[in-house]
Amino acid sequence: MNQADSINDPALQAWMDSGQLRTLLGQRIFTIDTGAADRETILLIHGFPTSSWDWQPLWADLGKQYRLVALDMLGFGLSDKPNRRQYTIHRQADLVEALVEALGLQQFHVLAHDYGDTVAQELLARQNEGNGAGEWLSACFLNGGLFPETHRALLTQKLLLSPLGWLVNRLAGRGTFNRSFSKVFGARSKPSAAELDQFWALINVNQGKHVFHNLITYMDDRLQHRERWVAALLEARMPLALINGSADPVSGAHMVARYRELGCRLDYLAELPGIGHYPQVEAADQVAQHYLSFLARQGA
Repeated sequence: MNQADSINDPALQAWMDSGQLRTLLGQRIFTIDTGAADRETILLIHGFPTSSWDWQPLWADLGKQYRLVALDMLGFGLSDKPNRRQYTIHRQADLVEALVEALGLQQFHVLAHDYGDTVAQELLARQNEGNGAGEWLSACFLNGGLFPETHRALLTQKLLLSPLGWLVNRLAGRGTFNRSFSKVFGARSKPSAAELDQFWALINVNQGKHVFHNLITYMDDRLQHRERWVAALLEARMPLALINGSADPVSGAHMVARYRELGCRLDYLAELPGIGHYPQVEAADQVAQHYLSFLARQGA
């Protein structure tokens, strides 16, 4: 994949080699699809500002039993990163459904995180309406802004969303990223220097940092479509789970409390003390154990 010649990390290279670029809705989207076609499938939807690489720590454990499908959404990772403001959650949901249709997925489970939670909420609304692609068997949400009223955005995120976001983005560099990214991890589960290198390398493929201030507009989408996306959780027709890092300053224990207060459907809950915003990176073994337990309860 010559689009990422600058990446020389062996683990990242192996990840890239296991996937492929597909043209979906006119965009080149990196996808990864492993496991036998006759297995039950899990569709994994990543967060901001990273990529499907977020799921790599879980891949081996989940892949023992399931076919695993993931993508780098538009503007992320190894996918196209057009420099434009119109990065809507609905468009990302369309791309996910285009992948579902391209692979011919009939039934599958969904595991989502952060920005991916919001994309999953839109997709779930479509499932509830009976016009979504494929049939969801279950959905599990890791830390994310399911409710805009409980999403405690970092200062960096607020600045990127402002009219001066383009300037903030231009001035921000590796040091800013390291500080902001590490801040949302638990006190004892901070990303290592090697992990930060990997995340940063993927962000910068196709000059990716230049779209940060465009991607961040998802925060406006959450406000505009709150009622639809909260209703999706209230009206879900399939089992829902939360696996949440309680120490996350952005969407930790306070988000779970709001979820329960609103009476959203909840079939399984795991709260991870001391773990921050990236539980699949910070506590991969715990997340895999809880998620497989949730799926086992559904007879998967």
